[in-house]
Amino acid sequence: MQRGFERLVVPVAGSQTDTRVLDMLPDLFRKDGGAVTFLYVVEVPQAMPLDAELPVEIEDGERALRHAENVARKTLPERSTHIVTELLQARAIGPAIVDEAIERGADAIVMTASIHRKHGRDSLGDTTNYVLLNAPCEVVVIRTAPEEPNQR
Repeated sequence: MQRGFERLVVPVAGSQTDTRVLDMLPDLFRKDGGAVTFLYVVEVPQAMPLDAELPVEIEDGERALRHAENVARKTLPERSTHIVTELLQARAIGPAIVDEAIERGADAIVMTASIHRKHGRDSLGDTTNYVLLNAPCEVVVIRTAPEEPNQR
């Protein structure tokens, strides 16, 4: 990764974990900049049509994307960095992230993950697993520290 990346896809969730990724972005780009696509995916339940109106979720996504864009504009070189925001509705978040990376010709996907318990076992979650297994590019995962100590 010495050369840095030219095209990044960065999923955001509108949470505190986004800050960790946003702080690292300047270190991930090439010195001459590049393009970053901030992506927010609204997961639509199977019982609803894919184009269902979800105003609360859409507003949350727009807020998260605005925040990511504002932070990036302050920290990344303005003249050499192209910033795009994308809000999608999809059945599953992982495939939407991978599809966006393919569409954008991304060099890397940069995302956060946290460990949680699923069926009694530690897991990074379905989204992270899907992206790691199916991404056509490098994946930079920042595993955030647990909020509470593990009770084992």
